[in-house]
Amino acid sequence: MKRILLLSILCLSGFFASAQTAAINNFLVKENLLKNSKLAIISADSLNNPNEKINGIYTFSVSGFTQSLKFNDGIAVLQLPIAKSTFVYIKHQNDSGTHSKLVYVYKKEADLTPYPINSLWLFIIPIVLVIIAFAFRKLIIFVVIAFLVFVYFNHSSGLNLATFFESIFDGLKNLF
Repeated sequence: MKRILLLSILCLSGFFASAQTAAINNFLVKENLLKNSKLAIISADSLNNPNEKINGIYTFSVSGFTQSLKFNDGIAVLQLPIAKSTFVYIKHQNDSGTHSKLVYVYKKEADLTPYPINSLWLFIIPIVLVIIAFAFRKLIIFVVIAFLVFVYFNHSSGLNLATFFESIFDGLKNLF
């Protein structure tokens, strides 16, 4: 009887120990292999090598919408197809913190090409434009036009103001 109890305790402790190591702390965004205008989320380690040990259902926020993604061998597919080129902000929160990526997905015919965007660029570009406007007063009209083009491109590509600031703050938090 003691052996059975000891064996069951060892099995349960092994189960809980393996469940704790199955956290997603980094992920990659790629085009789905089926070329069906859907994105695939691939769990990765800190060196961006795919982590095939991730299986199960994990909660992600995709451009502000909460989705439960089912990972099989480290890969999950977003359910909604991409209709046109757009920004996609993907965020996952677990015990070790918040992990997020801002990706510009360029769609050309049936192909999707995701380009990861460092969210610090969203912070640096407006700051540089303001510095140029203060340094060179004659360029203020050029700076205002460049800033309006920057805002229009972000907004027309699906990057709303809330997502814009959220990605900047997440990028600044990860910096420190």
